[in-house]
Amino acid sequence: MYAVFQEWLNLLVRWVHVIAAIMWIGDSFLFMWLDSHLTAPSRPREGDVTGELWMTHSGGFYEVVKRKSLAQGEMPATLHWFKWESYTTWISGFLLLVIVFHLNGASLLIDPSVYPLTAAQATAISLGILPLAYGLYELLWKTPLAKNNRVFAAVGLVLITGLAFGLTRVFSARGAFLQVGATLGTIMAANVFFRIIPAQRHMLAMTREGKPVDTSYGLRAKGRSIQNHYLTLPVLFTMLSNHFPSTYGNSMPWLVLGLLFIVGAGLKYAMNFRARTPPVMWAGTALALLGVMVLTRPPPDPALEQYAGKPPVKFEQVATVMQTRCATCHAARPSSPMFAAPPQGVILDTPDAIRTHADRVFVRAVATKTMPLANLTGMTDEERALVGAWFAQGGEVPEGAKMPEFAAPPVIAPAPAAVAAATRAAPNMADVPESARTYFATVCSTCHGAKGAGDGAVAAALNPRPRDFSDKAWQQSVTDEALRKIILEGGAAVGKSPVMPPNPPLAEDAQTLDGLVKLIRAFGA
Repeated sequence: MYAVFQEWLNLLVRWVHVIAAIMWIGDSFLFMWLDSHLTAPSRPREGDVTGELWMTHSGGFYEVVKRKSLAQGEMPATLHWFKWESYTTWISGFLLLVIVFHLNGASLLIDPSVYPLTAAQATAISLGILPLAYGLYELLWKTPLAKNNRVFAAVGLVLITGLAFGLTRVFSARGAFLQVGATLGTIMAANVFFRIIPAQRHMLAMTREGKPVDTSYGLRAKGRSIQNHYLTLPVLFTMLSNHFPSTYGNSMPWLVLGLLFIVGAGLKYAMNFRARTPPVMWAGTALALLGVMVLTRPPPDPALEQYAGKPPVKFEQVATVMQTRCATCHAARPSSPMFAAPPQGVILDTPDAIRTHADRVFVRAVATKTMPLANLTGMTDEERALVGAWFAQGGEVPEGAKMPEFAAPPVIAPAPAAVAAATRAAPNMADVPESARTYFATVCSTCHGAKGAGDGAVAAALNPRPRDFSDKAWQQSVTDEALRKIILEGGAAVGKSPVMPPNPPLAEDAQTLDGLVKLIRAFGA
């Protein structure tokens, strides 16, 4: 029930966020366009008029007049403000950041292969960056950089790219891109709340009091507004980036993001000034786009280059990997509580489906390693190499092939560190056979963690969470026979979570099965 509630909450907040962002960005585009198309007054006008503009729309004609300031007698009865679009975008965006990236144990931010963060650490870093980045931005405005927009933009680009570089060293690349967008969105909204709106209120207060209006407030607010404007397209990209793994699924995602910021700002400049855009702006934008294309291009033929000459791989081996690492989400009825339906409609729980999506599986799981999502199911490099070799060998699916009837990974030797972790995890290991330690490190630790604490790579996404074997009260409540049954037959067989898969091969391997029971007992010692 919680997963369904969270999905609906995600949908509603995301809907509000997109609508508000459209309105905010639309306002930014409109007012920048107005400013760039104002002409000198065509006739004498009262007041501090700086330009005028005529437009036609919806069967009518609009006359727009811009005043630098207002006199006391010019105060309108109704003055329309443009601020709630910004506030609503940030509030809904912040809620999305919490719902999507901080809940579920921050599983979409954390990539253990990048840096072994805890959920609390990932959330603290994510939240802490927001005020720190805005504080640094405000400090830059107190330097001489504020007097030169181009130099400010250059320094800002370096800092943004540096932030992306740092975040990709602690978060998943996908999460890092969204975090950069959230950080810049926070700066943009803070500009509106702390600088632009207060400046306008100050000028109006002076008007009401009949005092000379200090228009420098308006000029500073305009500077903030211009910077917000040129960040719109880059930030919009970060909102969409999770749908395009080729941008973050490469060796230098931080550089790709920096170049895409140049492309976004360059396109916005061209949209504003069109034919007046200088050649250097066109050239810089084109070169940045070319750089993105080069960085995100697939290798010439990675399958042949990296996997040619590997030992023959049977489809049954690949099917087991798909069933274990992919079909948790990509099944007709996903067992993962994160998804009520297979993401993007991709199903990988039948031989025909694997044949159909073989190219896509190779790109996402092998070439870019962007799937499984945040590697929640703990897909190993050995398993990726297995799929890559199968694809390089033609990706054949024999007629009549069937999927395995259980979700256990292929027999691949785990990394020595994983076995060592399982070996050191508890003091009473002397009578635990090596086969049980290896099986636990290979199969069980993905959910239950190397030390049996229920903190494996996929644990954050599971509801209920995997059992913590160090819980002494639980240890006393369960018999050895009950442990054997759940290991062999899965959670559903004993009225527990069906996410706990069965392990039928152990029915023929009593030594390893009994060893797993001893290992579980050792974790609670």
